[in-house]
Amino acid sequence: MPIDATLPYDETNIFARILRGEIPAKTVYEDDFALAFHDINPQAPTHILVIPKGAYVSWDDFSTHAPDAEIAGFIRAVGHVAREAGLVEPGYRLLANIGGHGHQEVPHLHVHIFGGRPLGPMLARG
Repeated sequence: MPIDATLPYDETNIFARILRGEIPAKTVYEDDFALAFHDINPQAPTHILVIPKGAYVSWDDFSTHAPDAEIAGFIRAVGHVAREAGLVEPGYRLLANIGGHGHQEVPHLHVHIFGGRPLGPMLARG
């Protein structure tokens, strides 16, 4: 169910629990700013989630409240993960869902990296 991205951070969300080591994840990358792991329900041959280590509900929350070094570190981590996965050529898609209309389901900022096949149109038409 989509969430309201303006709500306060929920420390019990699944990504907060993964960051605390309470739930296992198939990690592909970790640094001071980010954790990247394979999605448990992949929507493409390569489907990796990248989450900041800080407690941010959404992209809006992150871009408003995170220090510059944390923003830069997170963005660099996303790029690093895509490069290491061999996705730069032939290409890949980044997706960050925000709020109800964006169909955000977990109240912790996360970026999906999709690749490994042609991904089709960006949005469903209709």
